[in-house]
Amino acid sequence: MVMCDYFSAPDDDAAVRVLDEYGGPDASAFDVVSLKGMDPVVATARLEAVLTGCTYEEASRRPRAGRLLSSPDAESAFVVSVSDTLCEALASASPESLVEAAGPWAGTEELRAAGVTSETAAEALELLSGVAVRARAAGHRVYCWWAL
Repeated sequence: MVMCDYFSAPDDDAAVRVLDEYGGPDASAFDVVSLKGMDPVVATARLEAVLTGCTYEEASRRPRAGRLLSSPDAESAFVVSVSDTLCEALASASPESLVEAAGPWAGTEELRAAGVTSETAAEALELLSGVAVRARAAGHRVYCWWAL
């Protein structure tokens, strides 16, 4: 299964360095949550659409939405940015709105195919929201280390 570790870092350079310096985001140096199979391109754009009411196409075209920051020549791991709009939506969402969003997000084709339920989606949203809240407080951005 694809490994997806979402983490916050002060900037793109620091985020990309996790590949060389740590082999992935080290929890002793970064705020990290592991969400296996929740890819940072399609699944996060679907989530942004659910949380903000925009279309998937709008969410996927936002600056930083699922943008590859590391070398495209890498064979097994990449660092991808998470859109600032999604981070803000996650950071400002109430626990109740996250639970409400979990059902529609889990119902998307990608998450249904991965076997994600509303309950596991709600748990993932709680974790992602926590990273987004802490990133915003620290002036950081959110990224995903994506390992095949």
